[in-house]
Amino acid sequence: MRDKLVVLTGAGISAESGIKTFRDAGGLWEGHDIMDVASPIGWNKNPALVLDFYNQRRRQLSEVMPNLAHHKLVELEARFHTTIITQNVDNLHERAGSSDIIHLHGELTKSRGCYDVQTLYDCQGDIQMGDLAADGSQMRPHIVWFGESVPMIEKAVEIISEASILLIIGTSLQVYPAAGLIAYAPLGIPIYYIDPNPQLSYELAQLKSLTLIAKSATEGIVEFCEGYF
Repeated sequence: MRDKLVVLTGAGISAESGIKTFRDAGGLWEGHDIMDVASPIGWNKNPALVLDFYNQRRRQLSEVMPNLAHHKLVELEARFHTTIITQNVDNLHERAGSSDIIHLHGELTKSRGCYDVQTLYDCQGDIQMGDLAADGSQMRPHIVWFGESVPMIEKAVEIISEASILLIIGTSLQVYPAAGLIAYAPLGIPIYYIDPNPQLSYELAQLKSLTLIAKSATEGIVEFCEGYF
């Protein structure tokens, strides 16, 4: 029986494909107050602005490609039962060919109505004001905004709790509830943390089973794979 590899990915893995990160200088939030484009308050205040913001992100997504790190994770499926839990809203893992992906914060390529949070729609183009869901409400991006619950967090906790190996790539581990997932990993399992500028909490720094790979996502995943192939 294959070991269960759980991979937690953040903005760092997508940045190498050319997707701007939310928090870096020059990132997506520049020129926008976070609450204006990523909160229910902002949506209620100016939905047209929010739609335009994510329409631009969706257009950019069509211009970038999965990178080596995304493809290496696909290769790991030959060695491990692999599940990816991603904080990213892009579809680069899917386009690379990964088969088991949990999106914690939603997906740019899906939309939904304002009331029915269960019914999702494929969304490859722009969402316009006046585009309505089946429930009659305005269509909105299927993105988990600040102040909203994270529907997939319980599933992610379940997956993490069954992991044999935990691989963390390109996330600062500063944004909750995703940052808290590591606490549910079985005690003593190997944990690998790939990030060029890792930010270790006290709890993470104390883990004897932690291997820190202070490299970019693409460089770090190559080093990780060399240890298993």
